[in-house]
Amino acid sequence: MADTIALQLCPLSEYLEAELAARCPSLRWFEMDDAARTGWLEANAGKVALVVTGGHLGCSNDLIAALPSLKLIAINGVGYDKVDVAFANGRGVDVSTTPDVLTDDVADLAVGLTIGLLRRLPAADRFVRDGRWMEEAFPLGRKVSGRRFGIVGLGRIGRAIADRLSGFGTVAYHGRSAKDAPYRFEPDLAALARESDILVLACAATEATRNLIDAGILTALGAEGYLVNVARGSVVDEAALIAALDSGGIAGAALDVFAEEPSAPAGLIASDRTHLAPHIASATVETRIAMADLVLANVDALLAGRRPPTALNLS
Repeated sequence: MADTIALQLCPLSEYLEAELAARCPSLRWFEMDDAARTGWLEANAGKVALVVTGGHLGCSNDLIAALPSLKLIAINGVGYDKVDVAFANGRGVDVSTTPDVLTDDVADLAVGLTIGLLRRLPAADRFVRDGRWMEEAFPLGRKVSGRRFGIVGLGRIGRAIADRLSGFGTVAYHGRSAKDAPYRFEPDLAALARESDILVLACAATEATRNLIDAGILTALGAEGYLVNVARGSVVDEAALIAALDSGGIAGAALDVFAEEPSAPAGLIASDRTHLAPHIASATVETRIAMADLVLANVDALLAGRRPPTALNLS
């Protein structure tokens, strides 16, 4: 596709930016103010066939509608909740993601957050650094082995989490339907929460899952229960979570994702019952290279006139 311009909506790795620039001219959209964007679109909108973005940012319907030649929104990630895929597809625009390549890292982090939360590892690190170990004993944590784990969403990532956590205790899961998996399916989310010591969120972010973990589910999880979220911040009612943490309604929460990133609610930051991370589940050198390569495979397919290999098919 000669003369194609790519709009880059957010910072990407040095490797991905260099490889993208080698394929077609790329405009760093996120560095432009509104006036500059408007002027640029008036002169160049018809040249843009490609948007490259992150799952945390997506691409707005307004921008999609402003690009008459757009053919592909390439997401560097697996989340596509910030893109109206039906709207894009209706305009002949494919939306691609980077499935599979980040599954292991996200599952590994879910386990790490679980251990860190119950064993209070962030507080233990501060305890040593602050010199308090010389003066007093560190408070006891809680045992991880022998626990009952509930997984919300048994897709690729949820299944990888379940497989890892099955080495620590029993696993059950909730989702839209039962899967071919050696774990008990629980169709009632509240029942799964009541029966779990640790509830791990690995479901997709959709309108159906927005605030799925609300005050009622947190009450079901109970004062001895823990919440771990490596899905999306929108899955959790953060106000209800803060209230549950403050009141002792649940024992603690480990969160890698938040509803309004990169901002995290002050109530979660202030709580001594939380273990927080800045959305780093896929943030390893190896996985980010693999993700970039998959973005580039989709871009290469577009430029060659083929359908991108990981374009979503939600019909």
